[in-house]
Amino acid sequence: MVPALRRPYPKPMRWARGAAGVAVLVVGALVLTGCTAAAPAPPASGGAPTAAADAQAGAAGIRSIIEDKREEWGLRAVLVSATVKGRPVIREAFGESMTGVPATTGMHVRNGAVAISSVATVLLQLVEEGEVSLDDRLGTWLPEVPHADEVTLGQLAQMTAGYADYLWDPELLHLLEEDPFRQWTPEELAAYGTSKPLVYEPGTNWNYSHTDYLLLGLALEAITRKPVDQLIEERVIGPLGLTGTAAPGTAAIPDPVLHAYTAERREYLGVPDGVPFLEDSTFWNPSWTITRGAVQYSTLDDLLRTAEAVGTGELLSPELHAEQLNLDTRAFASPIDGCPACFPHSEIYTYGIGVVMMGDWVLQNPMFSGTAAVEAYLPGEDVALAVVVTFDESAFDGSGAVGNRATDLFRLLAAELAPQHAPPTRP
Repeated sequence: MVPALRRPYPKPMRWARGAAGVAVLVVGALVLTGCTAAAPAPPASGGAPTAAADAQAGAAGIRSIIEDKREEWGLRAVLVSATVKGRPVIREAFGESMTGVPATTGMHVRNGAVAISSVATVLLQLVEEGEVSLDDRLGTWLPEVPHADEVTLGQLAQMTAGYADYLWDPELLHLLEEDPFRQWTPEELAAYGTSKPLVYEPGTNWNYSHTDYLLLGLALEAITRKPVDQLIEERVIGPLGLTGTAAPGTAAIPDPVLHAYTAERREYLGVPDGVPFLEDSTFWNPSWTITRGAVQYSTLDDLLRTAEAVGTGELLSPELHAEQLNLDTRAFASPIDGCPACFPHSEIYTYGIGVVMMGDWVLQNPMFSGTAAVEAYLPGEDVALAVVVTFDESAFDGSGAVGNRATDLFRLLAAELAPQHAPPTRP
């Protein structure tokens, strides 16, 4: 697994970074808050366990894990929701949003890479409708982009195009740390990724590349003559009934909002290790994260609904859903010198078309600017899980780095919900 790094974007592994607003010291004990209905009655003596009793036992196990890991990992807040075969198991909020303000399950959060699955869904729907093919060249619609005649839409969607990830550019990273409120355009960001040589020949390797999805979004706009936010609204958000998800085009996020905090600018600002340091990153501008029109906020309920829809292929034909969940990258994804985001794929982590596969689970696991999340679905068993976490000061190491604790927590909760399908981990 890639080592913990200080990077400012939704990560496939344990990468983290932040940018800043006002430096604040956050102190005080976290307050546990629940948002569940009264516990169901236990089954009659001597009878078989009921679905309600199973759910009650599952919820108790999940609560125990979260309460334990909140203290160990420095989790300021945890939002969690899970269903098994459509039946609710748990929907609760733990901890605080701000000091003295309990977290709640209805709070809005940045959803980062979750929107990647929506962009991929739009592309696959257009393929199904015969508008495009995954083998079509990017140059058909964006001929001015370097290497566009070598790269296909399918390669962009599976992150095998070979473009350097613009978020590894030192100049861009400096600018993000210097001004986390800056509004970036796709054209500005694309220049950082496409002006460099290809990391590898298209289709021969894999790297987590925001450049790929930024270009794919621009291509979708050229293909359909519609903005990406409209495409996602018409083809994903509307059909799924996602009432708490939108792409405002700015850093705006509506109330109630789950506040995020980070220490990841510690080194940039020259704050010595040992000096208390934490910044409220809630309203930093996430315009650098993905293509225009897909920079979204969402809610816990919408994350769970999205996990279910993507995992079942609700918006795609069976054939294209199978293509989305392909494991092709396991055959060729490998490390490359100078490419921190190039690494081998296995059952621990495999990238399909806009989705991650961890064992039997289909998911996305964004992390950036002090918030981490996972929305995941287990096909066959019909288990859906969504978890969002924020951090307190103790979560960060002396350099301001932190791992993706949402992914770590997901693995534990998924094993509790479906012991026979526990997500794999490295030895």
